[in-house]
Amino acid sequence: MKVFLPPRNRRLGTVDYLGLIGLVGLLVARYIPVARLIPFWGCVLRERTGWPCLGCGLTRAADRFAHFNFVGAWEANPLGTVAAFLFTLAVVAMVLHLVFAVPIPEITLSPREWKTFQRVMPAILLVNYAYVVVKTRFPHLLL
Repeated sequence: MKVFLPPRNRRLGTVDYLGLIGLVGLLVARYIPVARLIPFWGCVLRERTGWPCLGCGLTRAADRFAHFNFVGAWEANPLGTVAAFLFTLAVVAMVLHLVFAVPIPEITLSPREWKTFQRVMPAILLVNYAYVVVKTRFPHLLL
């Protein structure tokens, strides 16, 4: 892994865009009850089969995270909670970068590290989905 620290600047970059997306998303989750306003909101797969999809719980996780209910967010979808936390970090980095010109480090992965990431991430997604399935279908198995 290579880390490069650029000189102080206010140029928009990837972290700034992710911070903006995260800010909008967390503000929507905090102040707009999307699940109550949209009549067709919900998981069609879960409604029809009783089995959750890969994204089940993400809206609840974002809503609970935005309301500082971190335990509830984790119970809804652990990976969604991690994503909300990373978006929050991106918002903080964006503000520091654009207001105070704090440089954001640029990280470059080596081919081997990138390959490892590509192998580990599907496993993390699978473990998260298994948790959501067990939580939804077999709640008595959880302690």
